[in-house]
Amino acid sequence: MAPKLRKISPSPLKVKTAPLLAASDSRCVPGSPQPWPSAVHRIFLLSPANVSGVRAKLIFRENATFPLALRLRVGGLSLGESFSFISGLYFRGKLAYARAFAQPPPHAQGARGAMVITACGGLLPAETLVTREDLCKISSASVSLSEARFRIPLERDARLLADEIGPRCEVVLLGSVATPKYVDPLLKIFGERLLFPAEFAGRGDMSRGGLMLRCVQSGAQLNYVPVATANRHGARPPKLPPLNKVSRPA
Repeated sequence: MAPKLRKISPSPLKVKTAPLLAASDSRCVPGSPQPWPSAVHRIFLLSPANVSGVRAKLIFRENATFPLALRLRVGGLSLGESFSFISGLYFRGKLAYARAFAQPPPHAQGARGAMVITACGGLLPAETLVTREDLCKISSASVSLSEARFRIPLERDARLLADEIGPRCEVVLLGSVATPKYVDPLLKIFGERLLFPAEFAGRGDMSRGGLMLRCVQSGAQLNYVPVATANRHGARPPKLPPLNKVSRPA
């Protein structure tokens, strides 16, 4: 069994982890650059995929035989890969972006560059291996501040994560900041360290996903601003230019 990566809190799962993919791995964005060195320590919190959609039903289907569903059935699929399939472009963009630009503090052994917010499993590294039953379990609550099964594990893990990464590490939320469901519990724990990309304001999920994939290809990060004081709403920005297609090796 692979060593456990997660040390920040007890989990409802037996956490096993897949090998960490490089930013240039074809499952992220083909041809994307390796993470750029940065003097600033930074981790990313990724909002979860909606497991009530059509793609979730496909991967959860009992008689599904496509490769990802088979791997999920035996616990060989990571949480990041699972949510990337279920959510499509938006989560795939978030995951690729976090893997390209994260710079966790070297002393924080339990903190990964991409930590996924779950509906009732707290924070989990994107590399956590899950089964279909695990995925259903951590997604079984409503993502709402009125839902204790969502809020309490998230606050618990956020506090432990804040202690582990220390006061100088930035925490960037890659998720909705227009509603309080993520902002309220995270802001009271991380305070001014909680940031989000200013370019997210006014964009829909698909536009955000496409924007992040373009950033990974170019190696240029978005502009991070404090959640506490920034304008979280904005006018719809212009349509993104076409995403460069990078050919894969034969």
